[in-house]
Amino acid sequence: MKFPTILFSIIASLISFAAYPSAVQPNPKREFRGAWLHVIGQSQWQNKSTSQAKQYIIDQFDKLVDAGCNAVIFQVRPTADALYESDLEPWSAWLTGKRGKAPSPMWDPMAFAIEEAHKRGMEFHAWLNPYRVTSSPKDVLPSSHAAKKEPYRFVKFNGQTFFDPAYQENRDFICEVIDDITKRYDVDAIHIDDYFYPYPAAGKKFDADQDSYAKFGNGMNKGDWRRHNVDLLIEQIHKTIKSRKPWVRFGVSPFGIWRNKSCDPRGSHSSGLQNYDDLYADVLLWAKKGWIDYMAPQLYWNLDTKAAPSRSLAKWWSDNANGVDVYIGQDVKRTMDVADPRNNDRNELDTKVRLSRELPNVQGNVWWHGYWVTGNYKGAADSLALKYQSTIALPPAYGSENVRPKAPDGLHLEKRNGKVFLSWHAPDVNKKPDASDAVRFVVYQFYKGEKTDIEDPQTIIALTPCTSVLLADDGDELKGHRFYVTSLDRMNRESSPAVYTVK
Repeated sequence: MKFPTILFSIIASLISFAAYPSAVQPNPKREFRGAWLHVIGQSQWQNKSTSQAKQYIIDQFDKLVDAGCNAVIFQVRPTADALYESDLEPWSAWLTGKRGKAPSPMWDPMAFAIEEAHKRGMEFHAWLNPYRVTSSPKDVLPSSHAAKKEPYRFVKFNGQTFFDPAYQENRDFICEVIDDITKRYDVDAIHIDDYFYPYPAAGKKFDADQDSYAKFGNGMNKGDWRRHNVDLLIEQIHKTIKSRKPWVRFGVSPFGIWRNKSCDPRGSHSSGLQNYDDLYADVLLWAKKGWIDYMAPQLYWNLDTKAAPSRSLAKWWSDNANGVDVYIGQDVKRTMDVADPRNNDRNELDTKVRLSRELPNVQGNVWWHGYWVTGNYKGAADSLALKYQSTIALPPAYGSENVRPKAPDGLHLEKRNGKVFLSWHAPDVNKKPDASDAVRFVVYQFYKGEKTDIEDPQTIIALTPCTSVLLADDGDELKGHRFYVTSLDRMNRESSPAVYTVK
């Protein structure tokens, strides 16, 4: 009588395997799981009161955490403006409806967002667009703006205004903005996007810098000269951040093609727009020089898009990481809209996550855009929460492996209002903020008789800045359970564990 049952189980397994033949690798303990939340083009921000906007941030962050994300890349400077209190640039029209108009009642969106992200154990990456000043011809700049007072420092193209990358004054100002943010806010990273020299428009390439080229070009090939201008900014940003707070990372999310193989044997099998030739961004050089800490190439295409197949481009970026972390920028909508014919799946999510975990120099994904995740577009958030990001992941560690934070101590159980908490004492931090300061804690739980393995992410029950976690309503059910608690420092390096066994 057992044979039919066994046969039925085998058939059911084969059917399941046919539907999902390429099972994704187990969730890793360490993985970057970010999401971009942009403000530009998002009218919902300016239509909300202060209290509504705060609640909106809370709701978005809660949904990202529920989907397993451990980092938010939040846009704080879309068009040479500010979603934070700044003496250098005006309040953003994308926040208040008018450039320079302060929110009322007054609040600081970036400060609030940092606090809420850190409460949830998430990293906060402050996202800036370096060169863009206006996004359309309708944008109005105040008479006090540098583009009005010193127009020679700016260029116009396709109805937009940009800082001219050729001017040292502009590089200095952009770095002054970044230094101000790094100094005053507890950011985990500074993040810039793919806009360097302007994208080509309506079949014509950017050529609005004739005056600055005549002034500074010194006979260089114009493409090399433009790339050099951008290189100078990237190097200066790196130095600015690291001289202020060495633990703050610097990340770039470039357009997804560096160069096509038809132009350079080192390039990818693609035929689209190129960072190097069209945006004058030599991202590989920045990685090789150590000027950036991570790259998040925007591979927003489908797996087998002819001009830019993300299936092969992901491997190309892994092969060309040049010693820095690579996180793949994934377009949620395109991923969920198209089936992957190679594994008979109804969308591309399984394949894309599996690729990111198989490639040796890829350490995670960034979801574009975060609103598609929080809106659960075609079940994307459900799939992340239930399968692909179902365990808590620690972000990748940086810095010297020989440096580790101090471990917590004094683990004990506490009862509060009839509920049982595990509590501990945080280690002392340095008098001045330091990379090795313990800023978050990882809590592992092992059942009675369960093998202890803190490399198993399924045993992680919390990643938190707090010094206690809720365990249960009744302590009796915890008898024999073992808890390990470790510290994470500002560079995500993990301490040795402190251990507590419930008697």
